[in-house]
Amino acid sequence: MRNEKPIRVMLVDDHSVVRSGLSAFLYVFDDLELVAEAKDGKEAIQICEKIMPDVILMDLMMPVMDGAAATKIIRQKWPGIQVVALTSFKEDELVQAALQAGAIGYLLKNVSADELANAIRSAYIGRPTLAPEATQALIHAAVNPGKQDYGLTNREEEVLTLMTDGMSNIEMAEKLFVSRSTVKFHVSSILSKLGVSSRTEAVAMALQQKLVKK
Repeated sequence: MRNEKPIRVMLVDDHSVVRSGLSAFLYVFDDLELVAEAKDGKEAIQICEKIMPDVILMDLMMPVMDGAAATKIIRQKWPGIQVVALTSFKEDELVQAALQAGAIGYLLKNVSADELANAIRSAYIGRPTLAPEATQALIHAAVNPGKQDYGLTNREEEVLTLMTDGMSNIEMAEKLFVSRSTVKFHVSSILSKLGVSSRTEAVAMALQQKLVKK
């Protein structure tokens, strides 16, 4: 059953050629209306504030702000806006990141026009659509769960790796070209995030749970 009013669609992709192709495709369907375009996640959020589309086709790999980060913010601010990830990538981590951020669909850019149109219609009524590759990624993640995410920053992971190498704060400061106080701050943050009270416990947990690459 089609809607009386067209579904208002927004395109978010950093490639103008892709946006042009998608906009041309949208004009073919009477029940779909292109209301806005954005070249990155940050711009998408700014436009949502004014336009309030029904469904967003969101690329994931973009400069300034990626699709997953933008999706999370949009879904938190405007739960009524549905997001369908439309990307060239099918890596497990990207699928999980997009869906955890709140995307209702995950499609690859080689999808047919009819499949994409149906995914937009499904998203509009709150029904998910996943590419077979995305479904496989979720199954793979369930069968092979990854390491627990403690929210460590890239620098903290670097410091934790050096801690497992037995380096002191002074040695780490020299290695990373930062002050000792900065290293001390990172170590304290690591202990807090891991929920341990000493460097020894942090190193033991890091090795046991494979939080660092060795």
